[in-house]
Amino acid sequence: MDSRQLRYFAAIFEEGALARAADRERVAVSALSRHLSNLEAELGTPLFERLPRGVRPTASGARLYEHARAILRSMQAASADIRDNANEVAGEISVGFAHSAVKAIGVPLVQRVSQAYPKLRLHLSEIFSGSTAQQLASSEVDLTLTYNQSPDSRFRFQPILEEELVLVGRPDVMGGTDAISFEALLELPLIILRQGLNTRAVMDDPSLLRRIEENAQFQINSIAAIGGSLLSGIGCLIGTEFILKEHIDAGTLVTRPIVRPKLSRALYIGELSDRPATFALEAVRQLCIELTVEAVEARQWKATLSG
Repeated sequence: MDSRQLRYFAAIFEEGALARAADRERVAVSALSRHLSNLEAELGTPLFERLPRGVRPTASGARLYEHARAILRSMQAASADIRDNANEVAGEISVGFAHSAVKAIGVPLVQRVSQAYPKLRLHLSEIFSGSTAQQLASSEVDLTLTYNQSPDSRFRFQPILEEELVLVGRPDVMGGTDAISFEALLELPLIILRQGLNTRAVMDDPSLLRRIEENAQFQINSIAAIGGSLLSGIGCLIGTEFILKEHIDAGTLVTRPIVRPKLSRALYIGELSDRPATFALEAVRQLCIELTVEAVEARQWKATLSG
């Protein structure tokens, strides 16, 4: 198996037909078909079902595509890194942000990259913390800023800041704005943002998370829908002040401190541990950290810096 075979295979997978893949790769259909047959013979399994119009990947083909995508992307990054040097950062970097992180530093990051690294192609996406490992491992993103990450030898996570959690909603729904205990808030109509496979992005204590999930009436994977629900008085949210800051500043929503126990969550910056850092990745990582520090020190982001 070589890089050309993987590139041709990926083209067939993405185009869904040998003719379209051949046009894309600028090779003859017969040559593409031969490379595919050799690859299937080497792996000992069919990678596509031949259909009257096009092809459909088998289970083996779908699994190989995940590997091929990661390998080809790493090769592209390595090529760009060798061609360029530290004085002219170039290439392509994809960053996955938790909602609060992209809200706080997403636009400033784009501005800094535009000014400092005009040859760098930057892709930003909002991701749920529960899907961080999957997206890093499959090379969908190169860098993440997400919450409450579990230790995993495949990844390198560095804590950046810690945020205190509060109860957010209308005062008539929450019963006021004074401090409320964890036990008492479980009696209120709770809405939670279900992140990935669990609410781990809310906090890191499994026992408390389980009780929140058991008592929450609504689980919504949309910040806009949660904001509308809070404004309508449907329920209240365990979150941070920053997540709905504009409504809190406008006075349409208020917060209640949570006590006994106090709740918090930690933001981590993460990447694959076995992938050599490129100049582009190092530059974007450093910008993310610098912008986070600046936002906290300017009190635009109510949090405590780690370390």
